[in-house]
Amino acid sequence: MKGHNYIGNQQSAKGTNSFFGYDPTTNAPLTGTFYEATTSEINEAIQKAQAAFDIIKDRSGEERASFLVAIADEIMALGDSLILRARSETALPEGRLTGERGRTCNQLRLFASVLRDGSWVQAKIDPAMPDREPMPRADIRSMLRPLGPVAVFGASNFPLAFSVAGGDTASALAAGCPVVVKAHPAHPGTCELIADAIIAAAQKTNMPEGIFSMVHGVSHEVGGALVKHPAIQAVGFTGSLRGGRTLYDLAASRPEPIPVYAEMGSTNPVFILPEALVQQHETLADGLFSSVTLGVGQFCTNPGLVISEQSAQSKQLLSRLSTLISESQAGVMLTSGIQGAYEKGLTELSEQSGVATSAKSDDNKINAGAGCLLSTDAQTFLSNKDLEEEVFGPSTLHVATSDMQEMMAIAKNLHGHLTATIHGTEADLKDHSELISILEKKVGRILINGYPTGVEVNNAMVHGGPYPATTDARSTSVGTGAITRFARPVCYQNFPDYLLPDELKEHNPLGIKRLVNGKWE
Repeated sequence: MKGHNYIGNQQSAKGTNSFFGYDPTTNAPLTGTFYEATTSEINEAIQKAQAAFDIIKDRSGEERASFLVAIADEIMALGDSLILRARSETALPEGRLTGERGRTCNQLRLFASVLRDGSWVQAKIDPAMPDREPMPRADIRSMLRPLGPVAVFGASNFPLAFSVAGGDTASALAAGCPVVVKAHPAHPGTCELIADAIIAAAQKTNMPEGIFSMVHGVSHEVGGALVKHPAIQAVGFTGSLRGGRTLYDLAASRPEPIPVYAEMGSTNPVFILPEALVQQHETLADGLFSSVTLGVGQFCTNPGLVISEQSAQSKQLLSRLSTLISESQAGVMLTSGIQGAYEKGLTELSEQSGVATSAKSDDNKINAGAGCLLSTDAQTFLSNKDLEEEVFGPSTLHVATSDMQEMMAIAKNLHGHLTATIHGTEADLKDHSELISILEKKVGRILINGYPTGVEVNNAMVHGGPYPATTDARSTSVGTGAITRFARPVCYQNFPDYLLPDELKEHNPLGIKRLVNGKWE
């Protein structure tokens, strides 16, 4: 491990503040000393990004697509060294990391296919109508254009798919925006390996220096310097509500405010309708256990809230879920800080009036994340908004309602979440369709008879939701729709054909789908 910052294609370590990666299973430091970026290094990285933007913004979609594919190829070429380092820094199992590497590369290739198709720019053409009465119409054309340099903050819980070459970076590069990544200090060695891969890909595909940079930092000053720099035009972030809100407020306070696309906390409520509860309480308990404890609960889509009517079957569901959790083995969490925050959150939640701890698994490991089931009733939940807050880890809170009216009241009083799930039979869903209408206003993704953990990367996926799940409910951080976060519409009026971007030229040299006179062709 070199431990340097990546200022364009150059490695730099001018700072005096150093830190290490740690093995969560032992809390022992790993090889490699990493140096926090100085203000001058951050400024140089952003200056190079600005210079690169002046070049890359006019490069073809095919050129940018080749770059993304090359990144995927270089990541795969790292082989076992990437998996071994990521495993030592995160305690995540080899199979999980191998799958996450595949997801990371697949989403890079997916954005490459979007660029090659070209229709993502939303080209719209209203040709001139010089003879229109009472007023002629000018030739008016528009399309999406890249914003400029983007700051991306890597996530702790996905060292590959939401980190240095993750979805925010992939979508920003696809849009034509250079990226300066703030590496996550929980897995700095993994970040370094991925940065090497991206730089190699940039050089092989003749991308301008500064298309990618990466800076290290443990202190808040590094992130703050990125967001405040006037050349940065947008921010991508995955993490806590506190962290995301801090960046959002900082960006809003700039002389020129910029968008912050922050994906933050969510408890992802699961509603179990009456007939499904009667027929499926045992299998529902099994499914909930698997989803709550998957990855030691360290997913932003973890089902942290379960709502069902009080009944004999509800008691049976809770009894089985309690047994499964009590008999399970605690996993090792990503960092000691995350584990400490989880235990603190559980303690605060269990000490709330009207909340009981129904089950907890063993916690006899270093940095153990013990599974936990808590319970309360609808009136307690409705009277205390703190019970809706995320506790990041393998826990869930069951809320017992006396009837469907209370269940609907809970749905109506929810704040924003990433997902909501409804378990119901066909009769349930028909009888209580109002619940779907309510939840459409509360979340970005609604699931029927499934579990929210596991987010498919495709064209239709929406990974977002109303505040505080994200800072912008109109966007997604997963799927091809993520590219539009880093672009803005530009209109070209009365332009001669030779001055227009290829996407808007009269004879459509790229052969892309365009809206012409209100019709797609």
